Amino acid sequence: MYVLRAYVNISANDVLIKGISIVNSAGSEGGQAVALRTAGDNIAVYQCSIKGYQDTLLTAYGQQFFRESEIYGTVDFIFGDANVVFQNCMIYVRKPIHGQVNVITAQGRGEPKKTGTVLHNCSIIADKELEPYTMEVKTFLGRPWLDYSQTIVVECFLGDLIDPEGWLKFNGDVALSTFYYVEYGNRGPRADTKGRITWPGYNIVNNSNDVQEYTVNRFINGTNWLPRMGVPFVPRFIN
Repeated sequence: MYVLRAYVNISANDVLIKGISIVNSAGSEGGQAVALRTAGDNIAVYQCSIKGYQDTLLTAYGQQFFRESEIYGTVDFIFGDANVVFQNCMIYVRKPIHGQVNVITAQGRGEPKKTGTVLHNCSIIADKELEPYTMEVKTFLGRPWLDYSQTIVVECFLGDLIDPEGWLKFNGDVALSTFYYVEYGNRGPRADTKGRITWPGYNIVNNSNDVQEYTVNRFINGTNWLPRMGVPFVPRFIN
């Protein structure tokens, strides 16, 4: 996964990033403009604001946790191949350049290993600039960057900006039978899954037992390292 530049690059284990704002000011026409790249095990980002447009946040690899943080962007703005959980975060979708669609996640798992992106109890809404255009600009929860892309959206608020189909193809039919996308227990105007895509890799789960492996406790071993970081977390799903 080639990255041209990152405004802040964290390549280390056992790191706490707390209470700061990171902005890549390249703008909507600047192409790929990573604000934050995180690479390593036991990285916690707490009460931070991460702002950009395309490719805002690269969670490259390792066990990572984002809590009560704000992430702003347009195209593929949460991407990478880490084991990462976003919990109680605000995800603000911005206005892209004319003709573009918004895509929140682009998880990059290229083989069937235990990595993926989990959004838990997050709110996904339009920022003020996009609000008047939500009927014109399509916004999707994610698309498969690589063959075995894995993204889990659990107990989140899905604002009315989300396209009813929910998810987008990346490049033709690539990965449509190997990716693993799950929605469970979401709420809000676009939580209804009746209009969602019907690709083989898309799953609607009705039993919390089927998604327990994606909790903070099990997916990133959070109970083993988050307490010493001083970051609050919910080890399991709410319901």
